[in-house]
Amino acid sequence: MNQDSYQAMLAIVQSFHDKHDFKKYGGEDLVYRVALMAEELGEISTCVTKGKSNENLAEESADLLILLIGTAISANFDLNQSFWKKMEKLGKRQSRTVNGTIRVSEFLGVDK
Repeated sequence: MNQDSYQAMLAIVQSFHDKHDFKKYGGEDLVYRVALMAEELGEISTCVTKGKSNENLAEESADLLILLIGTAISANFDLNQSFWKKMEKLGKRQSRTVNGTIRVSEFLGVDK
């Protein structure tokens, strides 16, 4: 299996869940997983705001990706399919500069 493929990442995260029996011991509880993702976002924020190395940022980002893939396993949805569907939707949106920063959103109910 190609190590750079989503299927390879999904398989290794599934193996990790199985190894530690996440399903039996609460590791696949969605509320718990959201809390873990919030924790990882905090660690990513610390990397950026405290000027930590790109290596630290990469590791924390990998932690978040692993949690996202694991959440897809836990909630039984196809993250790969969801990613491509969302990118197609995003590709049709217009961008706008808001307070000096580019945003790509639906901008519902907001005048241009």
